[in-house]
Amino acid sequence: QVRLVESGGGLVQAGGSLRLSCVASGITFSTYAMGWFRQAPGKEREFVLAISRFGISVGNADSEKGRFTISRDNAKNTVYLQMEKLKPEDTGVYYCAANLFAAERDGSAYDYWGPGTQVTVTS
Repeated sequence: QVRLVESGGGLVQAGGSLRLSCVASGITFSTYAMGWFRQAPGKEREFVLAISRFGISVGNADSEKGRFTISRDNAKNTVYLQMEKLKPEDTGVYYCAANLFAAERDGSAYDYWGPGTQVTVTS
C-alpha cells in the first residue's frame, strides 16, 4: 500500500520559516518525481514545487525568488519543502504527491497524494 505522509505544518508569523517533510512508503521512492501543491481556503489547488528523481527542481515564481526550495533524501524516502519569509497568502493545506514519470506542474499527472498538512501564516 502506498502512503505519503506530510508533516511540519503549523502556525507561524509572517516572515517566519517552516520546513515540511513528506515520507513515502510502498513505492520505490528513488524512481518517483515528487511534487508539493497547496490549496488555500476557497481556492483551487496550485503547484508549488517539484523535484525529479534525479534531484532537478521545477519551480514557480516564489521558488525563483528564493522563498521556497525543494529537496529529497532518497535514503530516507523523504521530500522536503523549505519555506522562508512566509506571507499570509501562503496559508493553506500543503500536499505532497508522487509521479512515476516526471516532475510536473500539473497535479493530474501525479499518481499518489498525501492527506496534507496545514500551514497558517499570521500577519
